[in-house]
Amino acid sequence: MIPRTLEATLRRHAATFPAIFLTGPRQSGKTTLARVAFPEYRYISLEDLQNRDEASSDPRGFLRRLEGEPGVILDEIQRAPDLMAYLQGFLDQRLAGPFILTGSEQLLMSQHISQTLAGRAAVLELLPFSLAELARRPALEPEQLGYLEAAPREWPSVSLDEILFKGLFPPIHDRGPDPSAWLDGYVRTYLERDVRSVATVGDLDAFARFVGLCAGRAGQLLNLSSLGSDAGVTHTTARRWLSILRAGYVLDVMQPHFENFSKRLVKTPKLYFTDPGLLCRLLGIRRAEDIHLHPLRGSIVENLVYCELRKVFLHHGQRAPLYFWRDGHGREVDFLVDYGTRRLAVEVKAGETLAADAFKGLDFYAGLSGEAGGMLVWGGSDSYARGSHQVRAWWACS
Repeated sequence: MIPRTLEATLRRHAATFPAIFLTGPRQSGKTTLARVAFPEYRYISLEDLQNRDEASSDPRGFLRRLEGEPGVILDEIQRAPDLMAYLQGFLDQRLAGPFILTGSEQLLMSQHISQTLAGRAAVLELLPFSLAELARRPALEPEQLGYLEAAPREWPSVSLDEILFKGLFPPIHDRGPDPSAWLDGYVRTYLERDVRSVATVGDLDAFARFVGLCAGRAGQLLNLSSLGSDAGVTHTTARRWLSILRAGYVLDVMQPHFENFSKRLVKTPKLYFTDPGLLCRLLGIRRAEDIHLHPLRGSIVENLVYCELRKVFLHHGQRAPLYFWRDGHGREVDFLVDYGTRRLAVEVKAGETLAADAFKGLDFYAGLSGEAGGMLVWGGSDSYARGSHQVRAWWACS
């Protein structure tokens, strides 16, 4: 098994919280992580019909049978959401060790936790492998993003286009299936099963078309009216469907950052997918070699960097303070990492050659904000200093 960065934080929280909600996309490795971190805990899957029926029909009796356990892993807790109300009192009495609750429906389960387990449960998010995990090296700490000397130096054995095509879901790298076939099955399972469990979607074909249209807008400003019109649905339906995709960890929305620079700022969010391989599949890309000349290659690489920056924070148990900045004249930086007292501007260039104006956005933002310097992530293999900025290879940003 490839070690996961989040394991240390998961163990630490289990020592102080009565419950931990471990969430993330399907097939991101939540169950494996929980069972490896706590092999002595009792494991119960609520995917099992008998377990689910017992938890739903007799929640008190179900929990009574767990009294005295050193710890419990309840897998796919979203299958029995009503159990949460009874779990509250059980946790307060400390009748068993900590509960590790895994689930893959972010918004639904967060709502249940905020209502019934507030102050009792820590929430951790596990995304697919980071590039650091895949390379089996220590992941960067969030603060290390701003320091070039912390950049890893080990060159990976895979190419950028191969990573973009395969994505970073653990089964693809653990078992080595054909990436296209595996991701096809992932999308089909999501549409036919998970979507129906989150909300009623009457026309799955229209929803699938909507997902594909979102893929074509990855890294772009979100225009719900245009997106809904192209998909043949109303603005309201497009907003609801977007919420379903976020709840299922298919995509994410990044908000703009607002500063009082006396400039007119863009206030529309951007769309990004949870995994670059999933994005490539939805774009209809069938071979890694086709990515190099694909018209959306820049957006796909930008999506990869967004995913890696999120993992730097989420896999250390922290919220990812990621934004973008853009003014009314189109001047922008792809990402802003907001540390509270300072901000790190990040630009992404997909090519292996840096043009003379590659640092234009970073220079403009530095001059406007007074921040010391930024980070440019590129498709090349070297990491080095360039004036007040740092240049990082694509594989060295997590």
